[in-house]
Amino acid sequence: MTALRTRRVSTERLTQQITDVRDEGEPIVFVHGNVSSSAFWRTTMLGLPDRYRPIAVDLRGFGGTDPLPVDATRGVRDYTDDLAALLDALEVDRAHLVGWSMGGGVVMQYLRDHPAAVRSLTLVNPVSPYGFGGTQGPDGTLNSADGAGSGGGAANPEFVALLAKGDRGEDSPLSPRTVLATCYVKPPLRPEHEDEYVESMLTTRTGDDHYPGDSVPSPSWPGVAPGTRGVLNCVAPTHFRLDDLHLIDPKPPVLWVRGEDDVIVSDTSMFDLAHLGSIGAVPGWDGTPAQPMVAQTRHVLDRYAAAGGSVREVAVSGAGHSVHLERPEEFGAALMEVLNA
Repeated sequence: MTALRTRRVSTERLTQQITDVRDEGEPIVFVHGNVSSSAFWRTTMLGLPDRYRPIAVDLRGFGGTDPLPVDATRGVRDYTDDLAALLDALEVDRAHLVGWSMGGGVVMQYLRDHPAAVRSLTLVNPVSPYGFGGTQGPDGTLNSADGAGSGGGAANPEFVALLAKGDRGEDSPLSPRTVLATCYVKPPLRPEHEDEYVESMLTTRTGDDHYPGDSVPSPSWPGVAPGTRGVLNCVAPTHFRLDDLHLIDPKPPVLWVRGEDDVIVSDTSMFDLAHLGSIGAVPGWDGTPAQPMVAQTRHVLDRYAAAGGSVREVAVSGAGHSVHLERPEEFGAALMEVLNA
């Protein structure tokens, strides 16, 4: 029976923890999302044929990787540069990349910066190419020049406090376990390895250099704008924007898998302050429109396809933010198609 192994790999930038299976085969690199770790990829990795070499990495500040601070002014490039250093240390020249949620932004940026090193790109409920929060329209127009409504100040402080405390219960609607059960997957599903996933979430380092990051006041609603440090700021639209993905060469095939009932990455996201304002959950809403996250991803990938790239979109009905956990067989089948393209 295939067994996973967890080990730490020294690179020129930092020591990173990875979960893998073997040293041979065609490399597939899995990149997790925010408030998680490589543990969320274990079921997917075990379902792959032996001819592949699955590698799941813990990003800096998550799992067992060194908790170096995140310079958000570089967008997600701290993560992509770490990934490049890891693959260099593992002597991997080209790999299939699979990114979930924020990890989708990381692999898109990696593709943008290293197109010849990517065999294929799979996006699982990815963050918009125009970041998270603070924009409108399919082309990601900023709501205000300072990115108001996005960044570290957009996080729920109770969730951050419970995460930092290591809360494993579900007494609060904002505990990590409750958020996993109500937002990471679509209720009433409870993931088979729920306890492991909660422990994975609790490895998240908190604070201004990590999750959620710092923030600054804004004269625009809702009164908070991105800072320069930490996780949520690195995907703020003032720091992260992939508007030229269609210009890269070569263009590997892209698979985009998303749950139709995702409440995190959505055109009506329950984590977007503008949408929350529109339903009365955030006071003082001034009419700022919600960020159309799915429409923005489609806009960027449509341009990629029009420029000669191959793009396949798979929308999974009844699934939420974690299609690879909720529908592992369906996700595995779609992944195999792009791997064999």
